[in-house]
Amino acid sequence: MATPPSIELRFRLPDGNDIGPNNYTEAANVATLKEHVIEQWPKDKENGPKTIKDVKLIYAGHVLENHRTLAESRLPVGDSLTGVVTIHVVLRPPGARINNGDQRNDVEWREGCSCSIL
Repeated sequence: MATPPSIELRFRLPDGNDIGPNNYTEAANVATLKEHVIEQWPKDKENGPKTIKDVKLIYAGHVLENHRTLAESRLPVGDSLTGVVTIHVVLRPPGARINNGDQRNDVEWREGCSCSIL
């Protein structure tokens, strides 16, 4: 019986540290990856994520969606892969709330980059 194709992933945290690398099958979904990041988050770091809603995973400039698998997210899986793939982890700022329609008081958690180039 053949083993399903797998991918070796490393998660780059906002402070530059890494979690992993670990192997995942192409059928693993992004929500599972986020749960793994939360479980493996360094205990000595303040303001770690509590739920998968606090975490965004970014690969090649695209935010990975929770319901998609690695194969559906277009990560290189199988024989075409020759190394470890790095996925960047972005956290929701502490105290930020998801916008539920009332834009006067909520900080919006947007789908996109919030980088500033100086």
